[in-house]
Amino acid sequence: MYSNEFQEIINFRRSNRVFDSNINVPKEVIQKSLERAVLSPNSSNMQLWEFHWINSESELKKFVPLCLNQQAAKTAKEMVVFVTRKDKWRERAAWNLNKIKETVVGEPNKLQKGGMDYYSKVMKFLYMNDPIGIMSTLRRSVSFFMGLRKPFFRTGGSSNQRIMVHKSCALAAQTFMLSVAAEGFHSCPMEGFDEKRVKKALNLPRGAEINMIISVGKGTEEGIWGPRFRVPNEEVIFKH
Repeated sequence: MYSNEFQEIINFRRSNRVFDSNINVPKEVIQKSLERAVLSPNSSNMQLWEFHWINSESELKKFVPLCLNQQAAKTAKEMVVFVTRKDKWRERAAWNLNKIKETVVGEPNKLQKGGMDYYSKVMKFLYMNDPIGIMSTLRRSVSFFMGLRKPFFRTGGSSNQRIMVHKSCALAAQTFMLSVAAEGFHSCPMEGFDEKRVKKALNLPRGAEINMIISVGKGTEEGIWGPRFRVPNEEVIFKH
């Protein structure tokens, strides 16, 4: 038997593009939803993400033109910018390594040793780059030759790394939107924005990338642009 409560949240969550100007979102709803987003699954627990909460009225106004004057931005009571931080891979790998070391009493067991090797060696292989692409070529070569004999994780250049971190960040964004819906409010994930100017507004470094910007508020009927259409399940769901 499936969960009726979760089904209600899924049905309630719609991309609402016009929010009620008279209803504010309690700060506790955003805070709790961000804390829940932190618990989202992510690649190798590297947590290469940041969540920038646009909270003040003045900052919200600044972001309206950066989001191309969309109604979802103009009427938003809150916004959260979901950011990928591939550039922090060394810091996050070291953090995970230290967390494992904290659990070691005496000699590390097999699982602990494997974890320490993973974050001290494997993460370097997956994320390290160089100006002339030697590491990218090495990763592609290892993937090709190891994949000849058995199933093997295929990796390569920076595009593969970007896909990994954006997938993880998108999972966090989905958790955030479902949490907002569970608290009775609405959201709209926006892809229409000027990434260069958004990064400048948030004072982000070159290595950061914007995954999406989510506006939050109490939705209105006009904010729903029509029925929810989906292609037939048999076109997208396959059993093997």
